[in-house]
Order: sequence, then C-alpha cells, then structure tokens
Amino acid sequence: MHKDILLVEDNPDDVELTRIAFDEAKIANNLVVVGDGAEALDYLFARGAYAGRDAHDLPSIVLLDLNLPKVDGREVLQAIRANDTTRTLPVVVLTTSTEPFDVEASYALGVNSYIQKPVDFEQFVWAVKQVGLYWLVLNHPRT
Repeated sequence: MHKDILLVEDNPDDVELTRIAFDEAKIANNLVVVGDGAEALDYLFARGAYAGRDAHDLPSIVLLDLNLPKVDGREVLQAIRANDTTRTLPVVVLTTSTEPFDVEASYALGVNSYIQKPVDFEQFVWAVKQVGLYWLVLNHPRT
C-alpha cells in the first residue's frame, strides 16, 4: 500500500503542475494537498478538521513550500522536527526562493532536501519526477 504524499502549497497552478508531474511519473501515491502552514500542522498532528485522522499514519514525504499563508514553511518545518512522532519524516522544500538565507535556514531546521521550483513546465515536471523517484522508490526510510 502506498502512503500519502503531503503537498503544502498555496498556489493552485503549482498544485496542478505537481499533480501532472506525478501522473506522468506514474507515482501511485495519493497526493494530499493543504493550502497553508496551519492546515499542514493540523493534518500532521491530527487536529482541527483532521482530528479524526490517525496521527501515527504519516505521509511518506512532505513537499513544503516556504512562503505560505497563516504559518510559513519554516515554522511548519520547525514544528515537524520538534515533535517525536514527526521528527524523522522526510521533508523536501519545493519553493521559488533562491535566497541563500532560505536555503541555509531550511537546512538548519532539518529539511532533507531543498529544491528550487523551475519556472519552465518541462523542468518542473522533471524535478517533481526526480523527487518522487528518489524519495518514494530509491530511499529506504527509517521504520
């Protein structure tokens, strides 16, 4: 059984491009999309609208935008790493930011990988396929 992928993204166009890229890469995992950092934390920690969810049934990976409404991606990452249940959850930042500060801050907070979203559609699809291939097929997660 394939575990869900959590996509934390507020841009509907980027959500759709990610769906297309995963389809083209034949990634069978269900893509759960949340539009802001607060909703991402509610999903991961099974609170609010997600209170009925099993908090131990974690996604296989979190694809996290940095610039989010309500709670930004850095704060989401910090909360993930501060919690015993989610501490080792693979998190890949997928963002438009090229700021060296964002890269450094993300790694300091414990991100597994930092990927700048390509502007070109084909490059974006290629990048998302590579993320899926590595994290869902090649990588051996902790159990």
